[in-house]
Amino acid sequence: MEELGWLAIFGRMAVQFLPVWVAMALVFGLSITWRRRLGLYGKLFDSTIGMIGFGIVIFWLFTAVFADLIITHDPLAQVSQMRNVVPGTPLPNPDGRYEYYLLGGDSIARDVFSRMVMGAREVLRIAPFAAMISFMIGIALGLPAGYFGGRLDTGLTFVANLVLAFPVILLFFLLVAPEIQFTLIPTVMAGVLFLVPILFLMVLLNARFFTQPGKRNLYVGGVLVFGLWAYSGLAFNADPLGFWGISPNILNVFVAVVFVNAPTVFRIVRGITLDIKTRDYVAAAQTRGEGPWYIMMWEILPNARGPLIVDFCLRIGYTTILLGTLGFFGLGVSPESPDWGSTINDGRRLLTVYPHPALVPAFSLMSLVLGLNLLADGLREESLKD
Repeated sequence: MEELGWLAIFGRMAVQFLPVWVAMALVFGLSITWRRRLGLYGKLFDSTIGMIGFGIVIFWLFTAVFADLIITHDPLAQVSQMRNVVPGTPLPNPDGRYEYYLLGGDSIARDVFSRMVMGAREVLRIAPFAAMISFMIGIALGLPAGYFGGRLDTGLTFVANLVLAFPVILLFFLLVAPEIQFTLIPTVMAGVLFLVPILFLMVLLNARFFTQPGKRNLYVGGVLVFGLWAYSGLAFNADPLGFWGISPNILNVFVAVVFVNAPTVFRIVRGITLDIKTRDYVAAAQTRGEGPWYIMMWEILPNARGPLIVDFCLRIGYTTILLGTLGFFGLGVSPESPDWGSTINDGRRLLTVYPHPALVPAFSLMSLVLGLNLLADGLREESLKD
């Protein structure tokens, strides 16, 4: 078989991404049809920049979801004679495998295309969830700090400033160093950080349904049972059913991302709360006799959603870059991991001779972060119109 030209390579890749195209078409079709009923998300489709960013983000999201259907080879498998081959090179003896390395091979004869696809899953299984937990922690601490003020505000702000005063990259290196895995530090930090989202959701539901004990007990009890089940597996790897679990090196990365991002979110939420608590509708809620937690969770927080949603998108992008940086330096992930940072690091050694193993994951990382930034710009533009 002859080598494929670039037109044939892109055509074959387009076919491999067929599940992604179908899923994207369904999402865009349904979203545009019902956009007037979808709030801020629906208004996103009135912004060209927002639509482009959203399209890029869901492309990589669905790529991560359907990665097993898209890849052409096992991302860890090595095929002899395919070391550093150029894109479109055919396998010498396919033996039932896919006939080509669509984007070439890396320095140890692994398929670059398949590693790029699986790299999306490695990144997107950490970045969004780490950002979400960071936001829950930042909101849970920033709301009372801004609303109550006083010593609580002073103490929490001091701790946040203490963490932020440390160089971010150096702090990451300290938290994900291999030696840390053999201590109790990651487990203790995970035990504290992963407990906050459970408490946050319980307070949120309790404040909303305080006058309806039946619903309150049902919802709070459900969060408590499900949350503690997930908590036991994620924080301590002690899920009796084996459904929830996380490897020690990924736990290190996860905890480091949450610990570094939460203080920044805290400062943003605190500043917004200081502004919103002076509004008339907050004074009206206080006059009605609403409790402080109801006012914080159901009066202040919904009215802060615009800036927080925008920052959430941006923070996923920052987290993606940090994960790529850690992978590039070989920290926090297994050496054979197909995550984009590790793949760029593997390919950089022969960058001047065989650039494709490093450029493919680099462009993938760049495009995801670009999509998140464009999405954030679109959301900011539409949120200002509310």
